[in-house]
Order: sequence, then C-alpha cells, then structure tokens
Amino acid sequence: MMGFSVSDELLGTVAPIVVYWLYSGIYVALSSLERYRLHSKAEEDEKNLVSKSAVVKGVLLQQVVQAAVAILLFTVTGSDAEADKAQQFSLLVVSRQFVIAMIVLDTWQYFMHRYMHHNKFLYKHIHSQHHRLIVPYAYGALYNHPVEGLLLDTVGGALSFLISGMSPRTSIFFFSFATIKTVDDHCGLCLPGNLFHMVFKNNSAYHDVHHQLYGTKYNFSQPFFSVWDRVLGTYMPYSLEKREAGGFEARPTKEFKDD
Repeated sequence: MMGFSVSDELLGTVAPIVVYWLYSGIYVALSSLERYRLHSKAEEDEKNLVSKSAVVKGVLLQQVVQAAVAILLFTVTGSDAEADKAQQFSLLVVSRQFVIAMIVLDTWQYFMHRYMHHNKFLYKHIHSQHHRLIVPYAYGALYNHPVEGLLLDTVGGALSFLISGMSPRTSIFFFSFATIKTVDDHCGLCLPGNLFHMVFKNNSAYHDVHHQLYGTKYNFSQPFFSVWDRVLGTYMPYSLEKREAGGFEARPTKEFKDD
C-alpha cells in the first residue's frame, strides 16, 4: 500500500486556516455564556456595522491571499527537506526562533497598526473596515481590508519567518499559535482559567479597549505583548469590572476616557 504524506510547506499554509475556524467555532459555542462576555449579545448585534456573512467573506479572502504568499515564500526559501538538513531539531533553537518571531511580528504590527490610525487616508479607506466590529468576536479577528491584511498580517508573518530563520515545520506551530492568540484577543470573552490571559497582558479585554471609540488612540499592540504601547505612551490602563446585568466591562481610567 502506498503511503501518503503531506509536506511541511502545505501544512504550514493550511494549518493556521483550519485552526482559525476550529478555534473560532469553540468561542462561538461559548458566546452564549453571558456572565463571561465583555459585551452582551444584544450589544454585539446592535453596535457592529457589518453583517456576519460579510465578515466571513472578508476573512476567507484574506486567508486566500495569505495562503498564496505562504506558498510563494516556501518555494523561494527552499523545501522542508533542505531546511531540516541545514538545521537539526533543538528545543533551545526552536524556542529562540519563537521569541524572535514574536518580537518581529509584534514590532511590525504595532508600528503599521499605529500608522494606520494616525494617517487619516489609510484609516478612512483601509483600517476602518476592521473597526466596523465595535464589539469584536472570534471569527472576526482577521476581518480587514485586503490591503491591511496583506501589509499587517501577511508581510508581518513573512518577516517573522525569514528573520527568525525557522523551518517550514517550525512555522506550522508558530503560525498556528499566533492564529489562536489573535482569535483569543478578539473573542469578547473573559473565561476563568484562560492561559492566554494568565501569560499575556495583551488579551481580549486589552484589545476590546482599543475597539471602543475612547480607545482608538491606545492599545495598538498585537498579538503578543504590550511592550511597545507601554514604552511609547500609547497604553491605556483599565480595570475589569463586573456588570450588574452580567458579564464584564473593561473600564479605562477616567482621565483617559475623558481625554
């Protein structure tokens, strides 16, 4: 019987897409838990300026573009077999590559994201599409204008891959992890025991502040750390408070909210 194998390049291209929809599906199933929501279901339906079907179409378009760029990148940089020969597996090496890739991706996305807010043309014609989701939800995490998707996510991902020196096999795990983290940041839920919220200060509440009108000049950092916001003065402090009607609210400090 002939064996069937899937190349690391193909897995590196497809896995993040599959992970995105599977992980989003988990949060869709949990979204009825009002006591853990940052906004009520009614607010999600009333405040958002784009239909869920349009969001799904927009995300699928971005994922097609990302897949095409990933295939091109893997083709140019060589095969998985060549990468494995040049680089023996080492947990220390992979950990270093993960950290470098996280720093590169965070740095690229912070400055590009911030610039898209400060440039009125880019915000109006490109980045404002993502902010049609005033109440973020999981599968809207990658709902962007195609140009933004290409510049922030696809180019940022390519740079993190190239600069870190990771192999296609390692990239399967890194980009799947980055995808899960991005979905988690937009899920609109604060679930007890969420490891992402324990490890990363940049979480769903942190990013929810940015999606509100008073927070659009703050909390640009994504997807992992909040370092650039803190260093460059764009961090908006907030507290997570329980709402009387159930759920939580990320409440910024008064001096920022009234600014």
